[in-house]
Amino acid sequence: MKTVVFDLDGTLADTSGDLIAAANACFRDMGAGDVLDAGTDAGTALRGGRAMLRLGMERLERAGDEATIDAYYPKLLEAYARDIDTHTVLYDGAMDAVERLRTAGYFTAICTNKPEGLAETLLTRLGVRDAFHAMLGADTLAVRKPDPEHLFETARRAGGDPAKCMLIGDTDTDRKTARAAGVPCVLVTFGPAGGDMAALDPQALLSHYDDLDGIVADLIGAA
Repeated sequence: MKTVVFDLDGTLADTSGDLIAAANACFRDMGAGDVLDAGTDAGTALRGGRAMLRLGMERLERAGDEATIDAYYPKLLEAYARDIDTHTVLYDGAMDAVERLRTAGYFTAICTNKPEGLAETLLTRLGVRDAFHAMLGADTLAVRKPDPEHLFETARRAGGDPAKCMLIGDTDTDRKTARAAGVPCVLVTFGPAGGDMAALDPQALLSHYDDLDGIVADLIGAA
C-alpha cells in the first residue's frame, strides 16, 4: 500500500504564531521583552524552538550563547504546550485533501520534528488526529528527519510499504529526507519560505492543496 506522509509545521498548519509567542515568553523572562515578530520571523519559527532562541540571542548581541539557549529550550516547550493552538491554523484545503487521499485508498501519516507529545496535543486540539493512520515525532525513534528511517517507520506504522511513500514538506530538511529515502518529495509554496522551495529541486511544488491529488497520482500512481 502507498502512503502520503506529511510534515506538520509549515506544511499542514501554520504554527508560527504560537511558536513565536512561546519564544517571546522566554525573552521576557530574560528581561528583554518581545524580541521576535510573528510576521517577519515566521520562517524561523517553523524551523523550531532552538532556531528562534538563536535568532533572538543574536538580536540581543549574545550570539553563540548556547548555554542560555539550552537552559531556555525546555521553558519554551512548556510555554508552547500551554498555548499550543491559540494562533495556529490549518492551511486552506489541507484536511479536505487528506480526506480525498484516504477515500482514494492511500494511507496518510505525519512525520514531524516536533516532539511527539506536542504534535499529538496539537492535532487532537485541532480535531484532526484521527485523519492520519500514524504520527511520528522528533523523539518517537532514536533518529529523526533527515534520517530516512524516520520517514520509513512512519510509513510502516501507517500500514504502508516504506518503498512506496512520498513526503510533503516545506523545508530543506524534508527535501534531504526524501532524497535519502529515494522517494518523491513535494514542497509547499504557501508558507513563509515558499519562494525558496523551487531551488531545492523537489519532484513537485504545491501552491494549494486542491492540486495535491493529481500530484500524488503522477508521482506514485494510484493507491
